[in-house]
Amino acid sequence: MKKELLSAKRGTPLRKSGVRKLDIIIKTDDYENIFLINGIWFITKITFNSDLIIQPHDYFMVINNTQNDLEIDYTEDISKFDIIYDPYKYEEAEKIDFKAEYFKEKYDVSDGYTDTLPKWYSFKYTYPDHNLIFIKPELGISIQTHDQRNENWEIIDGKPIIINGNNVYYFVKSGTKFDIPINTYHSVINPNPDKFVILKEQWSGEFDEEDIKRLFNPNQYK
Repeated sequence: MKKELLSAKRGTPLRKSGVRKLDIIIKTDDYENIFLINGIWFITKITFNSDLIIQPHDYFMVINNTQNDLEIDYTEDISKFDIIYDPYKYEEAEKIDFKAEYFKEKYDVSDGYTDTLPKWYSFKYTYPDHNLIFIKPELGISIQTHDQRNENWEIIDGKPIIINGNNVYYFVKSGTKFDIPINTYHSVINPNPDKFVILKEQWSGEFDEEDIKRLFNPNQYK
């Protein structure tokens, strides 16, 4: 059995299991703050009796949202499993915010935007009725909710992994749309090693960058 010690407020990589069923045994007194990706499910509340079984060739990730280190036991050696997304791969790398000109030179970014939001892992152009968001290869935005707005997403390019509510969608094709109601968990993960994910975001309600509750924030954006 393979053991892993997961620090507080951190997550494991998103992995793909092997040819056999995998059991995950979690030891904690705070199960309500453990979150799990299990195949197509994003589970935001588990109990001691939860069925933490990962089927063969399926995707899984554990997020420790407690205040304490978490001991995890696996019934398989996970060291050789494929890693689809490592949220801390660039944790020690130099963090330089993108510039608007970078994307205008490489992509068909139309004029008319009223604002930008540069980050080291993403870039957003704000237009009067939508946002155009670029997400860096092998990175993702935080898993988050909003209190004051609904969002509507359209995937423009990049085949991302999308968390929307209690569902996970893998390698989503261009043109796919998602409705994200108020207080719904959501995130975008870019599993590509060398290609940006491009996302069009619209909203209804009050749009405010302060209206973000980050459940899982590996990029430490504030």
